[in-house]
Amino acid sequence: MQTESADELATLARAVREGVGRLNWRMRSEAGSPAPGPAVLAVLSRLYRGGTHTPGELAEAERIHPQSLTRILASLAEREWITRTPDPADGRRSLIEITPAGLRELRGYSIARENWLAAAVERTLSPTEQELLRLAAGLLTRIADS
Repeated sequence: MQTESADELATLARAVREGVGRLNWRMRSEAGSPAPGPAVLAVLSRLYRGGTHTPGELAEAERIHPQSLTRILASLAEREWITRTPDPADGRRSLIEITPAGLRELRGYSIARENWLAAAVERTLSPTEQELLRLAAGLLTRIADS
């Protein structure tokens, strides 16, 4: 019985991974303009949702290697999508914040994806299926945040 349950969970996990992956790929292709990379979007989103972070906090929260994050932050700072200021509590650390330009970039990309997704949901799913998707979206967020 337990093996069957583990097999069922594995099948469910595979179906969710494939569905989320295909949807993510499709939204990126439908967004219209070249997108910043996924790690760049993750960092900008984290800063938008969570406010100011240290580089260490960002690396841990997004599971990015510190060396990779250093390159990402340099690129974001060069584009003026983030600011770096010294941490008043510890001058060895810096505090990272998203700028209005970074927020505009993030929102522009997000809006294009959300517009496509809303239209696809409306034309593809019944009202009952839309409600199920609303519930599933909350569950996926819980899993991602766990």
